[in-house]
Amino acid sequence: MYMDNREDQEDLFQEIVFQVWKSYPSFQNNSAFSTWMYRVAINTAIVFLRSDKKRNFVNHKEEIENFSHLPYQDTSSEKEEQLQRMYEAIQKLNPIDKALIFYYLEDLSGKEIALQMGISEGNVRVKLNRAKQKLKELIQKSWT
Repeated sequence: MYMDNREDQEDLFQEIVFQVWKSYPSFQNNSAFSTWMYRVAINTAIVFLRSDKKRNFVNHKEEIENFSHLPYQDTSSEKEEQLQRMYEAIQKLNPIDKALIFYYLEDLSGKEIALQMGISEGNVRVKLNRAKQKLKELIQKSWT
């Protein structure tokens, strides 16, 4: 979700695996391993996005090819088009909003998201509502 093309996705995956492996000695069992791992992954993705080597802008055709792994392969279907628009809109969000939407789509609770991101549960609700509103506006804009 954080990278636009397959090569960047693979690079980010490798970086996340490396950071989890490198950071494992600091895991203190204060939370579930999955919570700790999610936090390392999100932080790594955000740092990766901010790095100079991160962005390879792709044309619209390449963006569509990146969605070929999604479950709806009939590109003429309404669901495929809606899903594609949603993922395109998510790519336009800032890294924090992407993380919030990612966690929301993973069906994590507000408390779990707060633990992952290191912010209060109330802040999660506010930021998530704003991120969903931005996403809604981006999707609506893509229909016009």
